[in-house]
Amino acid sequence: MRTATAYAAPRPGFGLLTLIYLVAGGIVAATHHYWDHLNTAKQVGSALLATVLWPLIFLGINLHIH
Repeated sequence: MRTATAYAAPRPGFGLLTLIYLVAGGIVAATHHYWDHLNTAKQVGSALLATVLWPLIFLGINLHIH
C-alpha cells in the first residue's frame, strides 16, 4: 500500500514584504497629503495610487488624478 507524501503547497497571498511595502506607501502618501479630504472617487483613487506607487512620489511625480 502506498502512502501519500505530505508537503506544503505554495499558497498565493500577501507576504511580510508586501505588507511592509504597503504600510510604507500609506505613510508616504499620508505625509504628502494624499489621504486628506477624501470626498470624491478621484481623491480616493489618487490616494490608492499614491499608496501603491509611492516610490514615484520621491521622484517628484504628482499622482493626483485631475
